[in-house]
Amino acid sequence: MSIRSHECKYNNNRGQCWQTGVVALNAGVPPSTKGRILVATPPLADPNFDRSVVFMIEHHRDGALGVVVNRPSAERLDAPLERWAELLSAPSVVLSGGPVDTDALIALGTVERAPDASLGDQLTRLSDEIFSVDLGEDPALVAGLVNELRVFRGYAGWGPLQLETEIDQGGWLVLDVGPDDLFHPEPRGLWRAVLGRQEGRLAWLANAPDDLSAN
Repeated sequence: MSIRSHECKYNNNRGQCWQTGVVALNAGVPPSTKGRILVATPPLADPNFDRSVVFMIEHHRDGALGVVVNRPSAERLDAPLERWAELLSAPSVVLSGGPVDTDALIALGTVERAPDASLGDQLTRLSDEIFSVDLGEDPALVAGLVNELRVFRGYAGWGPLQLETEIDQGGWLVLDVGPDDLFHPEPRGLWRAVLGRQEGRLAWLANAPDDLSAN
């Protein structure tokens, strides 16, 4: 499977591994995280992902790919993509999707109804609710269908068993996607919002101080 992006398409065979020092698991491979969210557990040493929420676009034996959904940037869409800006969910900015391939723009959205076959090149289903949107196409073709839209610059990529190792080491929580997670009007508050709706001790993490050593 390939993810449509403007000026760049991710090929699963690339399997980019952007972190170092990861030891492969000896245990079996856990279920795929595709279509779910990863929530970073504090403190995560890599500043790219400290208190991040990542929507998982793909996850299989060759690696995994997702986009950080709670890092809005100051960037706005301009030529030749300025017409897509009218469809963006608030805040109408490009989000920093991750440190890999930052020339790539990846668009995700929800639709009012299932697209017909004629829109197969413009909209690709990633999960029950989420579609990838081809920014290289005319936005007028999907404007009547798209309810919510986010554009991300770059993505997060893991090589074979790398994400499994990080999950096994406690670096990530794997949770179901809430209805507003990808299109939260205040993305910077999403990490606390997602944890706050969990049960038991997970909800406590929502109020964890930035410096855990202070406790």
